[in-house]
Amino acid sequence: MLLKKQTVWLLTMLSLVVVLSVYYVTTPEQPATNMAATEQKEDNKKETDQASKAKEDSGQAKAVVTPANDEMFEALRMEITDDRNKLMEELTVMMANTELSAEQRNEAHEKIKQLTELNTKEGILETLIVSMGYDAALVRADGHDVRVTVKADKPSASAANDIIQLVGKEINGMQNVVVEFQPKK
Repeated sequence: MLLKKQTVWLLTMLSLVVVLSVYYVTTPEQPATNMAATEQKEDNKKETDQASKAKEDSGQAKAVVTPANDEMFEALRMEITDDRNKLMEELTVMMANTELSAEQRNEAHEKIKQLTELNTKEGILETLIVSMGYDAALVRADGHDVRVTVKADKPSASAANDIIQLVGKEINGMQNVVVEFQPKK
C-alpha cells in the first residue's frame, strides 16, 4: 500500500512539473516591474508599438515575444527550446521509471530543475540586455559557457564588458562568456 501511495505522489509531482514547464515555455514574457528605469528613445518605442499593432492586425501570434526581435534570433531561440523540451521529456520519463534507483530519479529531477532555472535566467538576461538599448539579444548558456549575440550599430569593448558583468551577476559559475555583435539590417 505504501508503494502505491509513493507512486501516486511521484506521478502527481511529475505531472505538476510538466504542466508548469509547459506553462512557462508558452507564456509570453512580461517586463518585470521591479527593474531600474532606463531611457528609451521615442522613435524606437514608436516603431515597436507600430510593429506590435501590425502583428495584432494581421492575426499572427508568437509563443514568446521579446521587444524588437530578429527572425534569426527567434529561429535559434525556438531550436534551443525544442532541444531542451525533448531533454526535459526524457528526464521526466526517467523520473517516472520505478525501475531506476531513487538516486537516478533525483538526478533527473535536479537536471529538470536546472534547465528550468537556466531558461528563466536566459530570458531575464535577454530582457535586461534589450533594455540597455539594443534591438535584440540572444543568450545561450551551456555548461559553464554563455554565448550572447546582440544586434547593435557599433560593437564596443565597453559594451561587451557591461554585458559580461550583467551575465556574471545573473548566472553564477560561468567560466566563459562570449559576446558577439551583429550589425543591424
